[in-house]
Amino acid sequence: MDATLVLIGIPALALALALLFVVMTWRTGQGLARPARVRQTASVAIGMALWLAAQAAAAQSGWLSQFQKRPPPLVLWFGSMIVGTLILGWSPFGKRFADNVSFVGLIGFQAFRLPLELVMHRAAVAGIMPSVMSFTGYNFDIVTGITAIPLAWYVWKRGPVRPLIALWNITGQILLIAIIMIAFAASPVFRAFGDAQLNTWVTHCPYVWIAVMVGAALFGHVVTLRKLLSLGRVRPAA
Repeated sequence: MDATLVLIGIPALALALALLFVVMTWRTGQGLARPARVRQTASVAIGMALWLAAQAAAAQSGWLSQFQKRPPPLVLWFGSMIVGTLILGWSPFGKRFADNVSFVGLIGFQAFRLPLELVMHRAAVAGIMPSVMSFTGYNFDIVTGITAIPLAWYVWKRGPVRPLIALWNITGQILLIAIIMIAFAASPVFRAFGDAQLNTWVTHCPYVWIAVMVGAALFGHVVTLRKLLSLGRVRPAA
């Protein structure tokens, strides 16, 4: 039962986030001319489909599992995803998200990390994923998902409290970085937690699509930070 839940849950979350990204690309492109808006949305949709297909192909071919190579393909794959997400978040594309999505939306969006962490916990119970990557181990990223909805509700009711949002956003980023480091430390390259806690599940399909969740969380934090910075530059009229 746990294995089936994980097998369905990971790709379901990944596909839902990919679809949401395409929809929000259209919604945040409202300042563009319609032809440019259509082209941008279509490009993002095609790019997401190709990225998902490339990840699946890399996992199915066994390329990601070649930990004996230097540098390991897993490091190249994950590193390029993180760098690409940061570039996208700080690009004019990311600025449109920061300008057109409310704090309530940006904060509430991160609630997806709660069901993700619950699915990851079931993966650990089923023996698919090492337990150190679950909240029963050293992964406390579930805190971000749990706090996202009440904080979004508070901001909706009271307005954006900049220090509170900044603290939450920084905490979420730290927790995200922590689980990424744990995932690398548990890989066959470092074996930091022993051979019984090896992180190899992300090199298999469809679990390889967990990169979509990591990229979505990182992009959301970057966009939230950009919105906070732009809010700080706004000064009331004399």
